[in-house]
Amino acid sequence: MRINVKSLSFWIFTGMLLGVLAGWLVHRDAAQALSENTVVQEKYNALLSGNCPKTLDKRIHEYIAPQFSLLSKIFINLIKVIVAPLVFSLLLVGMAKVGDFKTVGRIGAKTLLYFTFATLIALSLGLVIVNIFEPGTGLDIGQACGKIVEPKAFNLEKFVLGIFPSNIIKAMAENDILPIIVFTILFAAAVAALKEKGKIIIEFFDAVAHAMLKVTGYVMYLAPLAVFGAVAAVVAKFGTGVLYGYLGITGTFFGGLLIFLFGILPLICFFAKIKVWDLYKLIISPMSIAFGTASSEAAMPKTIEALEKFGCSNRIIGFVLPLGYSFNLDGSIMYMTFATVAIAQAYHIPLGIGDQLVMMLMLLVSSKGLAGVPRASLVVIAGMMAAFNIPEEGLSLIIAIDWLLDMGRSATNVAGNAVATAIVSKWEGELKTPPGRSD
Repeated sequence: MRINVKSLSFWIFTGMLLGVLAGWLVHRDAAQALSENTVVQEKYNALLSGNCPKTLDKRIHEYIAPQFSLLSKIFINLIKVIVAPLVFSLLLVGMAKVGDFKTVGRIGAKTLLYFTFATLIALSLGLVIVNIFEPGTGLDIGQACGKIVEPKAFNLEKFVLGIFPSNIIKAMAENDILPIIVFTILFAAAVAALKEKGKIIIEFFDAVAHAMLKVTGYVMYLAPLAVFGAVAAVVAKFGTGVLYGYLGITGTFFGGLLIFLFGILPLICFFAKIKVWDLYKLIISPMSIAFGTASSEAAMPKTIEALEKFGCSNRIIGFVLPLGYSFNLDGSIMYMTFATVAIAQAYHIPLGIGDQLVMMLMLLVSSKGLAGVPRASLVVIAGMMAAFNIPEEGLSLIIAIDWLLDMGRSATNVAGNAVATAIVSKWEGELKTPPGRSD
């Protein structure tokens, strides 16, 4: 039995609202208990103002919130189990059926060209909105506390070596997409060279791909519960009061995401002759999952299903979409320039046009080397702050609302990769018109 997309989106939205309510009730009860204790009153005030998450009441931080987040962790773990075999089987079948690996090279070149173009636009948009609205001037640097995230310099050698797997089982266990893609392409070349003997392997992995999509359907029944748990956990920890002091930066960033989603991507699709609104209707469900769980990866299997319905070939989906999770995270990329400049504004540190252009070029490279790193956006931002002599404790100014901003950028990442896959499919002449849709 398949889940209706509209029905799933409805239940995900319902889970989100119930999660806010449940988290608020837990936070309110804890707040009442804390407010009666004058010894911890100062820590409680810091909690409401969004300061240093380490001041959270232990009952929320160590017991109640983890019980809520357990639901989302189970869901994300199940999704992670699906991702590696699904990517491997889809890409293997698609590449092996082609047989011509000049075509693979052509597709790869077009894909990376589009990713670079989209990344530059996302970086530029982040800079434009943060310079126009200057949301960082509303941040109180008196709230900054201690070093939270260690900056990491981009290591080209480590990145390149990481692309070529020394152990494919380890790469699959860790859902390390780039080495999986490299190994799959090599394996697909060998299967294609076997000709008749290779057909058995192709048929087997074609069945595996369909089986994994079926498993995805089962796992999606848990999506509303996962969203409920994820939202309830963060609201229980931080409460809704933390948002009031961050309305400027939150509103500006989400406004930028809306411009990207409903202005820039539709414009790109217009020139590429892609029916973007038809595509958006199909990816409502995966975008809802990404938003609710603050995880782009959690939405990947559902995004594959949506792109198949849109008419993209399995070959293009299997190649472009996984690659996008390393090279085309538009929402996260936009956040990196936006947040770095906003923190500089809070400290009244001027960054000229030259500085910001250098920042763009640095992020164009360094943002590609941290795929799969926990809180990768914050790690990259920390590196940029160090490079431009912005006080490192300033990162704590946005920690309190990073969970909310992460929800928005995760959903945008899904939309950006869906559009990228559709465009490359169109360029390759492999975007079919499904029954019921006219071009």
